[in-house]
Amino acid sequence: MRLAALLVALIASTGACAASGGASTPYAPLSTLGALRPAPYGGDPGPELVPIPDAPALASPVSRARPGKTVDGIKCEFNPRVLFHVHAHLTVFVDGRPRRVPAGIGFWPPLGPQNYRNGQFGVTADNCWSWVSTRYADGLVHIESPVRRRFVLGDLFDVWGQPLARTRVGPARGAVTAIVDGRVWTADPRTIPLAAHTQVQLEVGRPLVAPQRIEFPGAF
Repeated sequence: MRLAALLVALIASTGACAASGGASTPYAPLSTLGALRPAPYGGDPGPELVPIPDAPALASPVSRARPGKTVDGIKCEFNPRVLFHVHAHLTVFVDGRPRRVPAGIGFWPPLGPQNYRNGQFGVTADNCWSWVSTRYADGLVHIESPVRRRFVLGDLFDVWGQPLARTRVGPARGAVTAIVDGRVWTADPRTIPLAAHTQVQLEVGRPLVAPQRIEFPGAF
């Protein structure tokens, strides 16, 4: 009887742990959002071969990045030594309408025409750039780091100098829905990991839009 009771207790404990682990998983099926508006045309491909939305920018690209200053441990450096370089993608909708993620997040001084000669991006000797940044207004996030570490979406927004929370994305306020790789992210959007080819869609308010996915070009 004592052995039977011990087995019952062990099974119950294992089940509780599994339930607890499941409850802490930050994903939910896309179906939990109900009916979604179809994703609109993403825009014509830009120089990185990633669509650029025909939409206003969510906010100015002018960032907190400065030489000699760190944000979340992230530096803005001149010609940094890169240990790894991966790419994620960010899409934003506000009240069902697209917003551009601007070019130049993470750079100082702000990018200008001198950085886009002949339509191609390039830095000048004056530019420092952060370990998380954007080159074009296509939502492609470059993660270039001289150290092995984990990057999250909150890092990008902190470098950008824009707020990110469950009720705000930059200047846009309202209930925030986050979709990561086709699944609903149920935790704080700041904690969304930025790994290679992660696709993040942030939606402020309603109606909600189906995930707008891209194909990462070979170079990315």
